Amino acid sequence: MKPGLAIGDRAVFTRKVRPEEVVCRLFPDARIMDDMPAVFASAMMIGMFEWACVEQIAPYYEDGEGSLGIGFDLTHVAPTPPGLDVTVETEVVQIDGRFITFRVRGHDGQDMIGEGTHKRAVTRWEKFNAKVAAKAATAQERVES
Repeated sequence: MKPGLAIGDRAVFTRKVRPEEVVCRLFPDARIMDDMPAVFASAMMIGMFEWACVEQIAPYYEDGEGSLGIGFDLTHVAPTPPGLDVTVETEVVQIDGRFITFRVRGHDGQDMIGEGTHKRAVTRWEKFNAKVAAKAATAQERVES
């Protein structure tokens, strides 16, 4: 990573909740969830929190570098219907080598919807993708055996 990111750095990210991001549409093949409410899915909220953290640290990536979420300690405490804007506030609370921990908080204009901490690992895509390819090849070998 390039220098400059510091503990205490804050950012704000806003995005409108889309109709396909609700609980009852989270997994199209999960028929058991069809009757669940059409509110912002927790999994999508977590993804939005990740996105907000990536937006904050992306200017500090070296070429060929990125980050992956490796830790989540989050609550989802209020429902959000599609069409509302969710604003995510992020704050860097720890930098430990290639690991960055954020405090995150989301608000939908009416309620605080979730908060907690999120940890990301900065990685070189070439190295990471090689590990994924090796794992896929091993899995394929097992299928063919």
